[in-house]
Amino acid sequence: MLALFFNTLSVTAPVFSLLLLGWLLRRVAWIDDNFMAVASNLVFKAALPALLFAAIVQADFAYAWQPKLMGYFTLATLVTFALAWLVCLRYPRPLRGVLVQGAFRGNNGIVGLALAGSLYGDYGLSVGGVLAGLVILLYNVLAVIVLEVYSPHSQHSWRQVMLSIIKNPLIISVLLALPIAYWQLALPAWLLGSIKTFGSLSLPLALLCIGGTLALHSTTKPAAGALYASIFKVFSLPLLATLGAAAVGFSGQDLGILFLYFASPTAAASYVMAKAVGADEQLAARIIVLSTLLSIVTINLGLYLLYIIEG
Repeated sequence: MLALFFNTLSVTAPVFSLLLLGWLLRRVAWIDDNFMAVASNLVFKAALPALLFAAIVQADFAYAWQPKLMGYFTLATLVTFALAWLVCLRYPRPLRGVLVQGAFRGNNGIVGLALAGSLYGDYGLSVGGVLAGLVILLYNVLAVIVLEVYSPHSQHSWRQVMLSIIKNPLIISVLLALPIAYWQLALPAWLLGSIKTFGSLSLPLALLCIGGTLALHSTTKPAAGALYASIFKVFSLPLLATLGAAAVGFSGQDLGILFLYFASPTAAASYVMAKAVGADEQLAARIIVLSTLLSIVTINLGLYLLYIIEG
């Protein structure tokens, strides 16, 4: 039993240790705001799209493309999104958009994908990469809707927001990779190798930046609903969605990937989007901090229980 527990920790420790390292480097000023801004931009616009592209084009499409898994993830996300919105109606109107976004929008492109790759290797990266394309589109659209409803000072029109989603580099990389994987088109070895090497920068660099971002925001000041949104994100949502997945027949690696994607802490991008539409970005930051800290416990506990249940 103890060996199983340490095996679970061996999967999550590399991811969370990089978050901690980013936090420490920011606290001692070895990295600064400029570094995090430049590095985050590099990850979002180039390195992470390269990682997703390489993972998908190398995948056996018969395994990576799983409509049932993607369909369930979409349905579960919509249901939990609606549930989070319903519960948040008891909070003051100006806070609702940020709280709902924090309660459902997981950091799957970084934390979820990193854990899936660590736990399931190429299979985790392949299936997780394709699923990440759906996640990026789904989360951005739902976040836009709820923030627009509750943010009277929005700086973007619906048309501009939709265009920004369509031009998202991560979505573009997935859309480019899918036909190559589907028709099994061969890319030159040197080109694919270069893309993989460059893409390998994305996960450690992004995790360092997220850790650095966490160091900038204090969790000591109370914020209405921040704890609720965090607990819902890393406990209630993955519990309900994973039990539902098991009930409809998912098991093994697929169930594990779904759990990791549901259980990932609130996405750091939620802070950027809240700030862009004039919502309470400090509340968004506290949710990111709290959910990340809580997820260290809940993800390890959830994986441990899955190992026991799955045998």
